Amino acid sequence: MDDERTRSGGKARPRRTPDFSLTTVELRAVTSFAAAAAGWVLSIFEAQLPDDGRPRRAVQAALVFAEGAPRSRLQRLTAAGAHRAAKSAPSEAGFHAAMAAGDAAASAYLHPLADATQVNHILRAAAHAARAEELGSPADPYSGQRAIERAAARATPTLMSVLARYPVPSPGAARVSELVHQLDTILRSPDATRGPD
Repeated sequence: MDDERTRSGGKARPRRTPDFSLTTVELRAVTSFAAAAAGWVLSIFEAQLPDDGRPRRAVQAALVFAEGAPRSRLQRLTAAGAHRAAKSAPSEAGFHAAMAAGDAAASAYLHPLADATQVNHILRAAAHAARAEELGSPADPYSGQRAIERAAARATPTLMSVLARYPVPSPGAARVSELVHQLDTILRSPDATRGPD
């Protein structure tokens, strides 16, 4: 409806008209990609807080949608739960592992808006996962770069088609923003390797 509203900072504002379309198949491809990346590092968080299942529930919720169930409040609620769990992590590596899980569930709500910040919904789970690996392996200076390359190798043609509709994000000052930018650059390269759809 034309008069739909969203809440932002306590103020109502008109909902922005989509700039392009995203199919459910495309959203599932994005969420599957993000959930796989987050799944790589769940053990980092769980080794530190084995009784906190919030990040695992977020990854499971992402997979439920990616594997064919309708998108629902499950993804939103578990994403928020995993992000709250990140604040409880006793290490920075655990923090990023939980953030990756939350971002995986949140990726189901990628918006069809030509806004570079939306690229975070596509790639930030993988960037947080790479940062968790970097911090979890301080003796290996290349662990984060390998994680980014591994994520890039899993990108499907569908995911890359979705990414190409969005503007290129700036590198940013934070390490996770740099990793998002690195992954984005690899995936937009003309000779990027594509995984199976």
